[in-house]
Amino acid sequence: MSFASLSEFIAMGTHGPYVWTSYAISLVVLGLNVALPVLAHRRYLQDEARRLRREEST
Repeated sequence: MSFASLSEFIAMGTHGPYVWTSYAISLVVLGLNVALPVLAHRRYLQDEARRLRREEST
């Protein structure tokens, strides 16, 4: 595959919207696969810290 210009590369013939949309969706899914477990872990640690403080106060 060879493109004469950047605009031809972005257009990819007539398939550009489909190609770039699929890349964007893939990046969003990969980002969520990283972010959601990190956020869940952080939330778990906060809940455990809250539980321990509650146990210590009683």
